[in-house]
Amino acid sequence: MGLLCVSCAGRQAVKPPDAQAAYRIDSSRRASGADERVQFLVIHYTAEDFASSLTTLTAEQVSAHYLIPAQSADGREMPTALQLVDESRRAWHAGESFWRGRTHLNDTSVGIEIENQGYYRTLTGYRATPYPSGQIALVIALSRDIIRRYHLQPGNVVGHSDIAWRRKQDPGPLFPWQQLAAAGVGVWPDKQRVGYYLGGRDPCSPVAMAGIMTRMADYGYDVSPQMPAALQQKALAAFQMHFRPHDFRGLADAETEAILDALLEIHAGERGAG
Repeated sequence: MGLLCVSCAGRQAVKPPDAQAAYRIDSSRRASGADERVQFLVIHYTAEDFASSLTTLTAEQVSAHYLIPAQSADGREMPTALQLVDESRRAWHAGESFWRGRTHLNDTSVGIEIENQGYYRTLTGYRATPYPSGQIALVIALSRDIIRRYHLQPGNVVGHSDIAWRRKQDPGPLFPWQQLAAAGVGVWPDKQRVGYYLGGRDPCSPVAMAGIMTRMADYGYDVSPQMPAALQQKALAAFQMHFRPHDFRGLADAETEAILDALLEIHAGERGAG
């Protein structure tokens, strides 16, 4: 029987042969050497208003899985997170990045962009934009679901400034990491353990930067004691912005060292559980 020629307007899609007719899949055995594709949750701020953020994340080369608006629901409607990329697909949000031995975290992460203006200039210097409580409540709810879906370790919930500290500072010093950790999203050092590792020292007393860099590398940061001093200070400032936001000048002090020791204790427990 000959082929029927039709116009483009009336052309019918040709259905390919059923693949199952050519072979079958036997899934009765499963390999133990496998894990979730998604290993990390990365938190960002947009540094733009909502309209600009949405345009950037949908019409340009960058993207994220979710965008969280600044305006919280007024009680008449459910808080809404915009899903811009399906979690099964790679979004372009992390860029050149590193965390705990993995690079190019676009491949292995879910990215949440939060509408927030970031830093702005005032007469007395730069200030960070606070996060509305309703917006943070939505971030927590969404993050908890993502963590549950992929069985993420608490230490693998990170900020963009943790995985790309050379060029990024989001989500900034006002992002409430401690509040998130209390809700089961991410890690926060236990106050008593920090006090134990501080051991009565003045929190501001200087310590060796090399020891700080070694601890940060052990925790997961892309750092080393051999880096130039300026880069070491910049990396340490990123760490402090996350875990000691009241002072993130990048100075190596006893409190920072104690915080790192408390976090490494948590990290050792994560690795043991894994």
